[in-house]
Amino acid sequence: MITQSKSLRKPTGGRYKNFRKKKLFESGRIPSHTKIDEKKLKKLRIRGGSQKQRLLSINTANVLDKKTNKYSKAKIISIIDNPANKQFVRRNIITKGAVINTDKGNAKVTSRPGQDGAVNAVLI
Repeated sequence: MITQSKSLRKPTGGRYKNFRKKKLFESGRIPSHTKIDEKKLKKLRIRGGSQKQRLLSINTANVLDKKTNKYSKAKIISIIDNPANKQFVRRNIITKGAVINTDKGNAKVTSRPGQDGAVNAVLI
């Protein structure tokens, strides 16, 4: 189970003793690694009974043009740069901060596709 709990080590280097088992509210999930392909969503039930949309793949982005201050849909052609991980460029994985090549021009992704369920970007 993937958890989001505190460190096992103290600032001195010693280990904390386990006082209980892992709890469900501490659980995490593996990243969705959004790719370029036809739109594919996965809905997850999250804490409180709400839903979160996992974007598995998409081929369009909502691109903001700063000059006109208007959004428009643009087709994603490829990924140019990804500061999160250089291997993501080769694997065509979209994350926040990635620079994508669209039919409107190069754009920087401002949303978190794996958690928001959409790709929002700003032209650069």
